[in-house]
Amino acid sequence: MHAKRGVGRGSKYLSWLLRHGARRQGLAIDEAGWVNISDLLEFAEMSRGELESVMSADQKQRLQLQGKRIRACQGHSLDSGVSREALEASWCAFQADGAIWHGTHTTALELIAHEGLLPGTRTHVHCALTQGSNIGKRAGVDVLLEISTSRLRAAGIDMFVAPNGVVLVRHVPKKAIVGLVPMNSAARRCQADLRTVLGMNGT
Repeated sequence: MHAKRGVGRGSKYLSWLLRHGARRQGLAIDEAGWVNISDLLEFAEMSRGELESVMSADQKQRLQLQGKRIRACQGHSLDSGVSREALEASWCAFQADGAIWHGTHTTALELIAHEGLLPGTRTHVHCALTQGSNIGKRAGVDVLLEISTSRLRAAGIDMFVAPNGVVLVRHVPKKAIVGLVPMNSAARRCQADLRTVLGMNGT
């Protein structure tokens, strides 16, 4: 007997399915990312109790249940069937001041220096509320970029927060990136050069 798909792979598999693969797998998904729970359970060969166990064990709180439907909190591909407008209407506006943080690799900094932070194939750029957060930040990044929320607002860029605490924006212009924190020894050794790439020599 084969292992149950959802239980065997846990929340990472389910979040992949709900962020990227639902439509390709024949699951109906609306523009805000919602899928009928019964459809998901049938596809993943899970019970409701097994689904809730997977969700309770997920420290990153990737999934959101609401009545008879479920979705990934954020992280959707542009081609997954969702729309930016519907997702943003379903999230809360992010009102806090101060900094938010985005983790990336040193190899991406030259492009960021020219274009700012773009979401690539996803709907939004993901940011974390704190440097130490494990939510909204990829593991194994070289640097954390400090982003000024006041500069984003001055540029007319809306910010949103998903139910799991990830802060989301469509684009972060270079002028809103105000700091860089190295996260490993290699990045620390070339920190001055990395700051120069981003035009932070005097900051």
